[in-house]
Amino acid sequence: MTYIIDRRLHGKNKSTVNRQRFLERYRKHIKEAVSDAINSRSITDVSNGSDITIPRRDISEPNFHHGQGGLDTRTLPGNKEFVTGDEIQRPNGGGGGGAGQGKASNSGEGMDEFTFHINRDEFLEFIFEDLELPNLVKKHLKDTQAFERRLAGFTSHGTPEKLHVVRTLRSAYSRRIALTGSDRRQLRELQQAREQILNEPPISDDMRLRLKELDEEIETLKARIKRLPFLDDIDLRYRNMVKTPLPSSKAVMFCIMDVSGSMTRETKDIAKRFFMLLFLFLERNYKSVEVVFIRHHTRAKEVDEEEFFYSRETGGTIVSSALELSRDILKSRYSPSEWNIYMAQASDGDNWDGDSASCRKLITESLLPLVQYYAYVEITTNPHQNLWHEYEQILDEHPDSFAMQRIESPSDIYPVFRELFKRKVT
Repeated sequence: MTYIIDRRLHGKNKSTVNRQRFLERYRKHIKEAVSDAINSRSITDVSNGSDITIPRRDISEPNFHHGQGGLDTRTLPGNKEFVTGDEIQRPNGGGGGGAGQGKASNSGEGMDEFTFHINRDEFLEFIFEDLELPNLVKKHLKDTQAFERRLAGFTSHGTPEKLHVVRTLRSAYSRRIALTGSDRRQLRELQQAREQILNEPPISDDMRLRLKELDEEIETLKARIKRLPFLDDIDLRYRNMVKTPLPSSKAVMFCIMDVSGSMTRETKDIAKRFFMLLFLFLERNYKSVEVVFIRHHTRAKEVDEEEFFYSRETGGTIVSSALELSRDILKSRYSPSEWNIYMAQASDGDNWDGDSASCRKLITESLLPLVQYYAYVEITTNPHQNLWHEYEQILDEHPDSFAMQRIESPSDIYPVFRELFKRKVT
């Protein structure tokens, strides 16, 4: 394939199109650069876009130039060794040295770099390109409580406020044309015959008698056409409005995090970055997104964002308290028929003995039937504990609505996020 780039000056309306072509052409290189940028900097800086660097050799472009063309005869002065037709041998060693001051490299070719900036929207586009939200669209719209009236064609019966005047008049006009077509055609023929007699003087007695007959026939046809009603009941057209379930375009994101003494500051920072990625992802798919922050140790509490990430707690861990609070909030404030519900839980895996089984029962029986997707991330380098093993049973039973992954370091955040929300091939 050959690309021809127009470098002429152009108006500002073309710059956006050319930029999109550039991003599409080098999509592979930009995606690799975006992945490297994600691994090398904080997720909190994602809204600032990024400077992308790709090898200049990968963006080389063909160009047109004028060749010499035609036949060429050269006469070189001081030629004592060659005559016309001799072939000149190539110099030994493959050619002379370059004009630079440095030494040539024997380890491969050099490589310049080309750097350009992509904005926040373009950066997020490449981050989430191959991802999808599971169950993004409601599977059962029959339970939807929000409806709207939508036009579904027209009907001949209805109430006066739904009467469509233009279509009614169009139908009446079509009816009159169809029913009076032959009469109007005959009327035009009679009028032409009458005009022809009047335009050929002198008019004889027979012609006057013929004019009288034509006038009578014309009046009879006009009366017949006039008797046809201008508007009939069969002409009426009413708007047919049907009640259509309206899928919700708003979502709520439950952020559940363990803040017991075993959760270090570094662990909470990793959880914060993961929650921020999920929030950005939801924002791209829904018009409005609300966030509910629930933190827990032995007791769960709904808090604001500042307290969720930065307040310190000590003590043990009872995860079921957070799940019970999430269930109560969900039932009281977020109806599944009106909201798309997503839950994300971050923990180091530590939990009170005997509570993990209760967590599995709560998620399976109370939460999964109401939510679109439940994602659990375990942030630890230690061996898995009983909470992880209980959640594995949930994953086996509900692979479409439940997912779990392990994060050991900040560099794992983005790969784990992509694994949780990767697009499924059907």
